[in-house]
Amino acid sequence: GFLTPEEIISACVISKIAGAKFVKTSTGFGPKGATVEDVHLMKWVVGDELGVKAAGGIRTYEDAVKMYLSGANRIGTSSGVRIVERG
Repeated sequence: GFLTPEEIISACVISKIAGAKFVKTSTGFGPKGATVEDVHLMKWVVGDELGVKAAGGIRTYEDAVKMYLSGANRIGTSSGVRIVERG
């Protein structure tokens, strides 16, 4: 991705201070999409104070479940119908 783990932590802390409601893993246009590791790190930093949106590269039901189990409570995907149909 574009950010190191240290930069992700800083961005999450700044987001909390600024009063954000959510943090988001990626735009979906970078070199990689959401990763389980990034979602877990973001959730660890923001706790229950902010939501975590996983976006980018989530194309299957299994991908969505992995992100949810890692701490995401919103999923950004263009494969929503396929995921709901478990395709």
